Amino acid sequence: MQEKHLYEYAVIRIVPRVEREEFINTGIIIFCKRLKFIKMLYIVDEGKLNTLSPSLDIEQVRLNLESFKKIAAGDKNGGPIARLEVPERFRWLTAVRSSVIQTSRPHPGFSYNPEETVKSLLEEFVL
Repeated sequence: MQEKHLYEYAVIRIVPRVEREEFINTGIIIFCKRLKFIKMLYIVDEGKLNTLSPSLDIEQVRLNLESFKKIAAGDKNGGPIARLEVPERFRWLTAVRSSVIQTSRPHPGFSYNPEETVKSLLEEFVL
């Protein structure tokens, strides 16, 4: 029998105008301590972003999201945060911030397969 694993996830949001607190869900980050697993997936919906903020620099948003993805993956090009252990990277990525890219607070769940769960969460909260 396959074992369920406790995981945490957060929804990644783009907040084009921080002072208005309006946001669009754009991605998911998932973390499973037992499996030392962390993964971030995102999709940029330019149409929705242009509706909220036509002046938003979408290419800069993409670059910032790619930085998040590199940090989550522990990519050597992700800077010093990417070299931290998996739990520390997840905590850094999900820390409260007042910037264009923010995350929800982390939520727990159980999964047999976190790789599939992150895809399912992306469909549920972003697509």
